[in-house]
Amino acid sequence: MHALKTLGTSLLLALALAGSAIAGETVNINTADAATIDRVLLNVGPAKAQAIVDYRKANGAFRSVEQLALVKGIGLKTVEKNRDRIVLGGARPGAAAPAAAAAARKPAAPAVVARR
Repeated sequence: MHALKTLGTSLLLALALAGSAIAGETVNINTADAATIDRVLLNVGPAKAQAIVDYRKANGAFRSVEQLALVKGIGLKTVEKNRDRIVLGGARPGAAAPAAAAAARKPAAPAVVARR
């Protein structure tokens, strides 16, 4: 009986760890194939994943996570459920790259005016 209890506890622990690993996975919707999008995003099956890839090919890269809702079959609820799983470019949405953030804080150089 003790062995059965230990086996059950081990199984539950394994499932919990696997679930957290899957939940932490992200997908770059501007570069991923349909199979990867299907695997990572919640409530997005093969047909919707292919629609995302087709939309991207026809309209160019997604500039925001919200733009994903323009894909037929993808609603704002699906976007919100997957917000933490979606990546645009090399960073999470809304996270500015350090160089871009530094450039935004730096004041612009004054314009040079030629005098006669």
